[in-house]
Amino acid sequence: MTSSARTGGTLRLVLGDQISESLSALSDLDPQTDVVLMAEVRDEATYVRHHKQKIAMIFAAMRGHAGRLAAKGVSVRYVRIDDEANSHSIVGEMQRALEASGCERIVLTECGEWRLAEALRAFAAEAAVPVEIREDQRFICSHARFRNWASDRRQLRMEYFYREMRRDTGLLMDGSEPAGGQWNYDAENRKGLPKGLRPPVRARTPPNPQTLAAIADVGRLFPDHFGDLDAFGWPTTPDEAEAVLDAFLTTILPGFGDWQDAMATGEPWMWHGLISTALNIGLLDPLDTCRRAEAIYREGRAPLNAVEGFIRQILGWREFVRGIYWLKMPEYGLRNALGADRNLPWFFWSGKTDMACVADTVESTRRNAYAHHIQRLMVTGNLAMLLGVDPDQVDDWYMTVFADAFDWVEMPNTRGMATFADGGIVGSKPYAASGAYIHRMSDYCGGCRYDVKGRTGEAACPFNRLYWGFLERNRAVLSGNPRLAMPYRTLAGFGEERRKALLAEAESTRLALGAGPAEHTPASPG
Repeated sequence: MTSSARTGGTLRLVLGDQISESLSALSDLDPQTDVVLMAEVRDEATYVRHHKQKIAMIFAAMRGHAGRLAAKGVSVRYVRIDDEANSHSIVGEMQRALEASGCERIVLTECGEWRLAEALRAFAAEAAVPVEIREDQRFICSHARFRNWASDRRQLRMEYFYREMRRDTGLLMDGSEPAGGQWNYDAENRKGLPKGLRPPVRARTPPNPQTLAAIADVGRLFPDHFGDLDAFGWPTTPDEAEAVLDAFLTTILPGFGDWQDAMATGEPWMWHGLISTALNIGLLDPLDTCRRAEAIYREGRAPLNAVEGFIRQILGWREFVRGIYWLKMPEYGLRNALGADRNLPWFFWSGKTDMACVADTVESTRRNAYAHHIQRLMVTGNLAMLLGVDPDQVDDWYMTVFADAFDWVEMPNTRGMATFADGGIVGSKPYAASGAYIHRMSDYCGGCRYDVKGRTGEAACPFNRLYWGFLERNRAVLSGNPRLAMPYRTLAGFGEERRKALLAEAESTRLALGAGPAEHTPASPG
């Protein structure tokens, strides 16, 4: 797909996570004069060493989108990753396209990462033609709406934002009141998996020919990147994404509420939607997805706790973290409230650890470019926080290993929710937990070398050996948090000598697990 010169036309940029015909940059496209630019560039594939499946998914989705636009008579300038003339940067490809097309202005939709947004703003300021950067209207909450909501609040809490979004959209509302009489059914969504109950078998999306070609290109050009390609099963077209969503809504959603937080060995999907990649690259519309889930509830085909929990993840959490990201960047990316300064242990990459929960989560991540939210928060995130891993390294790991990871969604989840590096902007407390939580929510501990009930010593669960030392190490920052009053009262009752011993135990565990001091000085506490 190439374009001829279109003097007087508009060059319209479409990025790899903008695979939507409703994209604002395309809203007034004139096929007679305009050119759409899409480019696979190394700068975007390698600023972190993204999981191979993530790169293949995006390339395949881009190629399919370009083909659908071209079939409608749109002139598409598509630059492949192995094009010898490829400049391998988005800015470089805009400059080349401008010279080749003769277009007299550029229109683009804002991107989802501060890093690239800054590069595009700098380009716009110096470009030889006018550059218009439009807001991304594929989200439910605009930047202005979020800023207005946040402007007079001392604390920014997702629950209250979520209620506003429910009122704005009418989702799960009965008049002015929430369906069922309460806003949040999270208390009903925390069940551990009963013995003998297994999650439903999930059908993955078989790669279409275009996706197979992208997989082959990634295997050839990015052989040293993290992850496997053999188990690829992500949707890369709107029709494939619709099929995944439909299967979830009609067969899986009824059990999502009860078991959404549960984990099981060798079961990466559980009752989760598997639509986060499709939402984040634009193959599905978030508001439409929520409305379809609501319809399932209204028709009596799924319980309220399941549908509310699912809608809360999209309408509440997804929109909230995006709002936080754009409200607080770039300072947010420097926050390190706990002064975390340790290296990420190598087993986060290799999966070679005797901790059964971590080994299973990392192996699933390597194989599938996916782990569900409790594996991310309470296994890998919790462990990284207890170890005191430098939040820059945590950010890079999450951005690298997950197919649905984009900076706007991943950073507030890692630097905020998972590690408390933001000092409480996203969450009201650090989600620090001992092995007891993992034992309650999974079957991991039964097959683990470590004793989940042991508190100290080499045989004890490392989560237990780290937990009290983490609290003691961060006493100055965390002891005033009202949601941690109980564990700090318990810690105070241990006495000074025992607290010193717990601190020493945690330190020896950190070093034994490979979390030695990082080479660079972490950012200042936020």
